[in-house]
Amino acid sequence: MELEDKKKRLEEIYQQFLHDPRVAKMKEVQMHRGSNCFMHSFRVARLAVHRALKRKNVDAEAVLIASILHDYYLYDWRQDKSKKRHHGQRHPYIAAQHAVEEFGVNDLVKKVIESHMWPVNFKEYPKTKEAIILSLTDKSIALREGLCSRKHKKKHWARYEKMISHLFKE
Repeated sequence: MELEDKKKRLEEIYQQFLHDPRVAKMKEVQMHRGSNCFMHSFRVARLAVHRALKRKNVDAEAVLIASILHDYYLYDWRQDKSKKRHHGQRHPYIAAQHAVEEFGVNDLVKKVIESHMWPVNFKEYPKTKEAIILSLTDKSIALREGLCSRKHKKKHWARYEKMISHLFKE
């Protein structure tokens, strides 16, 4: 597939997820310091796709889908005491299961989601380029979100709504 066709396909996938009411449920789940799961996932997707397109033999579609759904667990572990214990190790499996059940993702995407919390979760380590990209990108975005103010995140959110198009113009 030619690069321009690949970019167009990624844009279509991105827009489908951006406007999907199931994905919109992630807005209700708090993440890192004023961010929600929805915002976090699309920030991860933007950087992960950028990294994926720079490498050879990487399935950028799988990276995009796994990035958007990597935290699709849909509960607030800070509020639910039963979920608080071992959330870091358990949520990748819950997110992967939801992704399979609700979106029918393939095995590659499922495995990428399951391994994104390595090394917190020693059972699943990233075995593919796609999994390594997501795992490292998730950690870097989580760190940025932990360091940035809530005001800064809200101010800059608009650019993530046009993530793929914006990314390709840079």
